[in-house]
Amino acid sequence: MAERLPSIEPERIARNLAEVRARIGAAAARAGRDAAGVRLIAVTKYVGAAEVRALLAGGVRDLGENRIQDAREKLEALRGEVAAAGARWHFIGHLQTNKVKYALRDYAWLGAVDSSRLLREIAREARKRGLAEVPCLAEVNVSGEAQKHGLAPGELRGFLGEAAACAPCRVAGLMAMAPHGDDAERVARPVFARLRALLEEANAQGWAPAPLLELSMGMTQDYEAAVEEGATMVRVGSALFA
Repeated sequence: MAERLPSIEPERIARNLAEVRARIGAAAARAGRDAAGVRLIAVTKYVGAAEVRALLAGGVRDLGENRIQDAREKLEALRGEVAAAGARWHFIGHLQTNKVKYALRDYAWLGAVDSSRLLREIAREARKRGLAEVPCLAEVNVSGEAQKHGLAPGELRGFLGEAAACAPCRVAGLMAMAPHGDDAERVARPVFARLRALLEEANAQGWAPAPLLELSMGMTQDYEAAVEEGATMVRVGSALFA
């Protein structure tokens, strides 16, 4: 189970949230982009319900968790409040096939689909539940790190071809994680640029039935570089709760 941070005052969360949004806005401006095209996914795995409520009060509408069992109690406690706010949960961790039914119960987005087997299981369970659509992101191991999950770039075309037959799954875009490191320019930016180029290639070559529009990349240590490279979703946790 993930270790929880001590309780954090709502005022502090509000200040941190304002700073993260300002940094996203500045990065978007440097790239000639509209910051409205960048969705902030607040990663809440180390905090409790009170901190999530502070985020909702601050206008956050996208929340991320990466452990099905650890998050279950928190999601249940907040179910009505999240729905009333018009917010949604994203599952952003590695999803095991035996946890798909739980993920589909609690999460609006599945942010890291990394195999055809998992894709087929999501489709099977979604049909069983009568779901109209399940938006997903294909996780690509752009950096080629052995310890990371994700499709190899060369596998993406075949994966997207399979996805076309896996309704109600809808692969809306790509997701990647950069290697850990303090130097975002040297370590992370090349990964983000390669993911963007892969999405552009997929769209130009018509690998998917509809254009891929989402690029989920960038975390606390490198989200500004990700925005500059075209991210439409950034996954930020510790910067909100520092």
